[in-house]
Amino acid sequence: MEQSVNKIFSLLVTANRPLTIEELRDSISSELEGNPPLWITRTPGKYGVDVYINNAKILLEQSNFQSKLKVNGDTMTQVLHIINEVLEPVRSNSAESPIYNPNAFQFLNQSENLNLGDHRVRTFRQRIVIEKKEPIFKAEGRFTFFIPVDEGFKPEPRPQKIDKQVIDGHVLPNEVLFTSPTPDNLEYKTLVFSDNLRVTVSFLKAHNKVYVQSNTLMGDSNHPSGVVLAEIVKANIPVRNGVVHLIQRPLMVVDTTVKDFLEEKEDGPVFKFYQTIRDFGDDIMSTISHLRNVTLFAPSNEALEEPGVKQMLQDKKRIRDILKLHYVKERLTLDTIKNKSVSQVPTAADRKKLYFNVVQGPRGNQTVTVEGGGVNATIITANIAATNGIIHIIDRLLGVPYTTVLDKLRTDPMLNSTYFLGQRRSFNDQLNDTTKRFTYFAPHDEAWKRAATSYPSTIKKLFMPEYSYHTKQILERHLVIADQAYTMAKLREISNDTIKLTAIRDSLKIRVKEHGESYWLEWDGEYRKIRVVRPDVECTNGIIHVIDGVFLKDSDVRVTSGASLATLAPHLIMILIAKWQL
Repeated sequence: MEQSVNKIFSLLVTANRPLTIEELRDSISSELEGNPPLWITRTPGKYGVDVYINNAKILLEQSNFQSKLKVNGDTMTQVLHIINEVLEPVRSNSAESPIYNPNAFQFLNQSENLNLGDHRVRTFRQRIVIEKKEPIFKAEGRFTFFIPVDEGFKPEPRPQKIDKQVIDGHVLPNEVLFTSPTPDNLEYKTLVFSDNLRVTVSFLKAHNKVYVQSNTLMGDSNHPSGVVLAEIVKANIPVRNGVVHLIQRPLMVVDTTVKDFLEEKEDGPVFKFYQTIRDFGDDIMSTISHLRNVTLFAPSNEALEEPGVKQMLQDKKRIRDILKLHYVKERLTLDTIKNKSVSQVPTAADRKKLYFNVVQGPRGNQTVTVEGGGVNATIITANIAATNGIIHIIDRLLGVPYTTVLDKLRTDPMLNSTYFLGQRRSFNDQLNDTTKRFTYFAPHDEAWKRAATSYPSTIKKLFMPEYSYHTKQILERHLVIADQAYTMAKLREISNDTIKLTAIRDSLKIRVKEHGESYWLEWDGEYRKIRVVRPDVECTNGIIHVIDGVFLKDSDVRVTSGASLATLAPHLIMILIAKWQL
C-alpha cells in the first residue's frame, strides 16, 4: 500500500482484545502501561458512518483486516485498522516522574513534566485549587476539559475573574470531544447550566486553526452574556476521564474592548481586517475605541483574501467609506436581529444602512445575513462580547460587490417576485451583461402584494404565463441602461434639472425627495409616492434600488370583456429628477 506520508499515517493500535469496527464501543483499553483508554466517536459521513479513535479517523475501506496467529499452540485473532493520524499518549519527559494514564487533575499537576512545548498551565491549576474544584477534574467518567495556558492570563486582573462558575464553564460533562469529529457551531452544555447562569461551548474551524467559543446565554453581574473566542493551541490530549484541550485564553471572561479583540493575535480570525483598519482608517479605530456601545461586523481573514477585495484596497478613499459600513453605534445581539426587533440600522458611513435577513434552514436552524453596500454576508460567529460592544464575524467584506444584477436578484430574499417575473420572455438574461451599466428600480415582494390590493385583476394576470409579454413591458419601465449606474446620491445631485436617461420603455417622470434618513420617489404626479427601501445595492454591472411600490398606472392594463390585457404603448423613456427638502 503506497500512501503519501504527508497525508496519512498507518498505525496498528493494540487493544486488550481484537475488535472489528462494528464491535467498538464508547472506549476501549489499550495495551500501553496503565491501560489508557482509546475514545471512540461515530459521526455521520458522506458514505455512512465515520468512526474515529481519539482524533484519528479509521479508513473504513482499509480496515477490519483479520488474521490468525498461533501463540504457544493457541490460535489468536488479530484485527488491523488503518487510521489517518498517529495516536499520541500522554508521556512524561522525566524518567524520575513517569506518568501513566493520568486523569485531568493529574495531568495539570504533572504538566511541567509533560511535553507541552512552551505552554504552561500553572495559573489555571492554582485557581482550581483556590476554588476547591479539584473533584471535577478527578472524577471518573467522560469529560472534555478546556485549560487556558498562562499566556492567556494577561492583563493582571484576569486571574481573579476565574471563580467557581468560570472553572465549571471550562468543562463539558458526558462528552469526549476531539476536534476532527466534532462539527462546527454545535453547542454543548457546560457544567454551568442552571436557572441563573447558562453557558454552552462549541467548536469553530477557520484558516487552518481550531477555536472554541463559550456562549453565556444567561449571565449575571459577574458573568456577562455573550461569546468568548479562544484558539485551541494544543488539542486532543487524551486522559483517563476524557480529553484535554489547551486554549489561548480563559472562556467566559469579558474584559477586553472591541479594539483589544481585533489586535489580540497576529494570526487571529479577523486580524487582516484589523490590519486594514490600521493602514487606512486610524481615526475609525479611535472612534470605535471611544464608543461605549458599538457592534462591529468583522470580515474573516478569508474574506479579505478575495481577489476583488485586494484590488479595492488600492483605492484609499473608497476603503475608508467601506470600513465605516462595518460598525454601528449600538449593541445588536444575534437574538435582537433574529427576533426582528431590528431589520435595518444606520452605519457610520454617510446615509448607508445595514439590512438583516433571517433564513430558516430545513432542520429548523436559522442563518442570519447582513447586507451593506449591496453585498450580502453571513454571520458565521456571533455575539463575541467586549466591554464596549459586540463583534459578529462575517464571511464577506461589505461594500465590495461580487455579483451581477442578475445574480443579486436571484439570491436576494426580498426580490423573489421581481426575479420570478423577469424570467418570463428572458427579460432577466440581459442583467448578466457586464459590458452594460444598469439602474434597476426593483419592487420588493411586499410591493407586489400591495399592488395586488390596488390592481387585483392586473397583478393576477401579470403573474400568469400567458400574459408574459405585458409583464415584460412593466419591468422594462423599471430598468435604465446607460454608460453609468446611478446611485441615489447621484440622482439627488441633479437637483431641479431635467435629465434624460436611456431606458427600455415608457415615459417616466421621477422626483427624488428626502425625508429623514430615507429617499422617496414621486412619479406620475405628486400623489404616487414610493419609498426607496434599500438604496444603492451595488453590483458588478450596476445598481439596484429596492422600492416599496410598482411603477403601475390605471391606463397600463385594461381588462376587456374577453379578460385580456391591452398592449402597453412603447414610449421613449425619460426620467426627470428633482430634489428638494421637505
